[in-house]
Amino acid sequence: MSVAVRFAPSPTGFLHVGNARTCIVTWLFCRANKGNFLLRIDDTDVERSKQEYEDAIKDGLTWMGLTWDRTFNQKDRNERYNVVIEKLKSDGRIYACYETAEELGLKRKTQLSRGVPPIYDRAALKLTDAEKADFAKQGRKPHWRFLLNDGVTKWDDLVRGEVLFKEREMSDPVVIREDGSPLYHMCSVIDDFDTDITHIVRGEDHVSNTACHIQMFEAISKVEGKNYMPQFAHLPLISDSEGGKLSKRLGSLSVKGVKEDEGLEPMALVSLMGRLGSSDPIEPFASLDPLIEGFDLKKFSRNTPKFDVEELYRLNAKILHQTPYVQVKDRLKAMGLDKLDESFWNAVRPNLAKLADIQDWWNVTHNPVTAIIADTAFTQAAADVLPPAPWNETTFNTWINAVKEKTGKKGKELFMPIRIALTGMEHGPELPVLLPLLGPEKVKDRLLSKKAA
Repeated sequence: MSVAVRFAPSPTGFLHVGNARTCIVTWLFCRANKGNFLLRIDDTDVERSKQEYEDAIKDGLTWMGLTWDRTFNQKDRNERYNVVIEKLKSDGRIYACYETAEELGLKRKTQLSRGVPPIYDRAALKLTDAEKADFAKQGRKPHWRFLLNDGVTKWDDLVRGEVLFKEREMSDPVVIREDGSPLYHMCSVIDDFDTDITHIVRGEDHVSNTACHIQMFEAISKVEGKNYMPQFAHLPLISDSEGGKLSKRLGSLSVKGVKEDEGLEPMALVSLMGRLGSSDPIEPFASLDPLIEGFDLKKFSRNTPKFDVEELYRLNAKILHQTPYVQVKDRLKAMGLDKLDESFWNAVRPNLAKLADIQDWWNVTHNPVTAIIADTAFTQAAADVLPPAPWNETTFNTWINAVKEKTGKKGKELFMPIRIALTGMEHGPELPVLLPLLGPEKVKDRLLSKKAA
């Protein structure tokens, strides 16, 4: 069987890393099975959907390398939704309800006070034509619900195993608003039906929705004359590193934020989210290919995976450390570092946490620094024992030992004045790597506080 999957974000906000995980896992499953990937924009919520968010979603997926084979917006398919909805109304599976929000709220409150589950009582099914006509005269417009068949709905979930739902433990879902516009449930199911989606991968918070959707697929199959039922995989939602709910900062971390605010590499996010919660080890990958190879949804467990943002940063650093110059050349040029060559990149990349860090190395080695030298006798002594060229990463230790022997200084009193003299900063690039990049002349000038340095 050929595989067809979909990722269906709503453009009502920026793509959150939790939703990005679902997309990454879905995409890897698709490509591992040589399938077809649909990007569907679920924008039926006209008031909250914005083009800005849709553009950001597509930009984020492109940034991560997650290409799609086809795409469409739900807002363009209202005519098709109406056709199917009318058939389901005629078949008795969608029925009109006239309760107001206040009346429904009172019903729920009463049920809870009696210790009864707050499930819709289907009172609308008992309305006579005269009662409906009376509501119409009052100006009431109905909302519409999908009638669930009594009994048990079950499926073999690719992550959770066998799942069972007793349908009368759930309310008939509202599928059409009072203004006549269809809601998420019905639109999503019609789209999956029409596009022959074979596998639906989503969060475990949709498990109860799936129980309803299975009946919707069966109802639509009946009125459309095509047997159809996808397979399902429900991923557990991610927690923070302690196993609790995501903090406000982590909970609001978007793909846009990872890219623009945090300045991280796309493969750091993909490497983490592509294996988070699976039996495969989390490793820093430079490309998507090794993640695709051997990917299997069966490797994902039902246990709640822990999202540690520090692990994301560690992966980012490791990926940078193995990134060749040719892959960052254009990005460096865009940062104004077009004169930065391969030798410089190879020298400093093992010390980078983010690509933006390279700016500090470049500034320190190629631009004047403002150094504060409190003890000129000490820096003069340090200059006097500078080793001869050529310099390498062992030069600093040779030099610092000579300075220690000549001045008697040690610890912070030895290292900090030298760091500030050479970089103008108390923290920054590692001195053993920095020294050869500066060279003997520039180091001597800075130790002696010459402005030309």
